[in-house]
Amino acid sequence: QIDPKDYTFSGLKNETVGRLPGKVAGQQFVIQDCENCQIYIFDHSATITIDDCVNCQIFLGPIKGSVFFRDCKDCKCVVACQQFRTRDCRKLEVFLCCATQPIIESSTGMKFGCFQYYYPELALQFKDAGLSIFNNTWSNIHDFTPVSGENNWGLLPETAAVQDYVPLPSSEELKAVRVSTDATKSIIPITRGRRQKNSDESCLAVFFAGDYTTANARKLIDEMTGKGFQLVQTKEVLMKAEDAHRVFQQSALEFIPLLEKGPVVALEFNGDGAVEQCRSTVNEVFSGTKVFVSESKASASQDVDNFYNFADMQMGM
Repeated sequence: QIDPKDYTFSGLKNETVGRLPGKVAGQQFVIQDCENCQIYIFDHSATITIDDCVNCQIFLGPIKGSVFFRDCKDCKCVVACQQFRTRDCRKLEVFLCCATQPIIESSTGMKFGCFQYYYPELALQFKDAGLSIFNNTWSNIHDFTPVSGENNWGLLPETAAVQDYVPLPSSEELKAVRVSTDATKSIIPITRGRRQKNSDESCLAVFFAGDYTTANARKLIDEMTGKGFQLVQTKEVLMKAEDAHRVFQQSALEFIPLLEKGPVVALEFNGDGAVEQCRSTVNEVFSGTKVFVSESKASASQDVDNFYNFADMQMGM
């Protein structure tokens, strides 16, 4: 028998509380009327609602459905979810991984950054919640109630570090979780999102489903970012033959047979010389693996547009 008390934090003040990996196990969770608290949910859940919380620091592990913040103010959060919504909130700063377009309503002073977090159980929790580490639209905010001449939301500085917002847990029980907020260890690849691109040259790289797709994609990200290129966006999505013709054009035929194995993972890199660098890295590092990489700077921006327009339609953005 499930006791709702085990899945609720209510009316707490000046406390550090949390749930260890395995303790929420896909149930729904409620956080309400908390003040000056540090709250950590180190597990996956079904949905989470957060109501009337003030000046709290909150970490929420992968949420299969939605997270809904209502009437909260001055909170700092790290959140991974399928859907993100706020209503009547003031001054929330959120490091976000969200599979669909985040929505704010009647909310002001909202700031967003890209989710960056690691602990050993997190990758499996993403799987259990049905979330892909490559589907993250953290910066593509939809404001339901825009006010003309005002901006209700913006992006956190690029240098923003998670531990300056949501520190590591201080209680003995929660210290057992081996957390790292080091951006280079983050389970979610850190993307530029909607920030201004540094260069007019982008490159699209697409990996096809197989045993090492995630590892290969991460390896290419490490290689490219290590050379100073920026990862703009990532996406994991199923493709059909007709999609391949639209996206890969003349090279579609060689990739179509690979689409039946499962979703593709696409990466957009930005920087002068991105196409050439990406092509040579793929040839050196992934010589036995079929990877689609833009042919030239001239075709690359069209590749990126073709792929992401298709992917946004697929995901119903």
